[in-house]
Amino acid sequence: MTRRALPWGFLFLVWCGVLWHLSSQVPQFPEALRFTTSDKILHFGWFFGGAILFQAWLWAAGMPREIRRRGIVTLIVLGLIGVIDEYHQSHVPGRHGNDPFDLAADILGTLAAIWVFPRGIGKLRGKS
Repeated sequence: MTRRALPWGFLFLVWCGVLWHLSSQVPQFPEALRFTTSDKILHFGWFFGGAILFQAWLWAAGMPREIRRRGIVTLIVLGLIGVIDEYHQSHVPGRHGNDPFDLAADILGTLAAIWVFPRGIGKLRGKS
């Protein structure tokens, strides 16, 4: 895992751009993937990945080193992105935005990443 911040920041910004692009379209799910909570799983996974990238960016940039602070900053930033995403979707024809369950899935994915990230870094550093 690289300690340089630029690649992580770039990947996080790409993640944001892809999120905006995907939110600007009406989703087309294959029939096999259509079930009641399929979009919640996608929200969870997407925000889990985004929170990992964001934390890696903070970690590589050295801001902030304390795990709790990094988690709070990540939760605030990704939570705001989730709110903006839902608002954006409400203005896209054919989309339904402002879904509190989508936002909950975003936040749960972020919280899961906040829990996983420091443990993964510890393993990479040889700590258990």
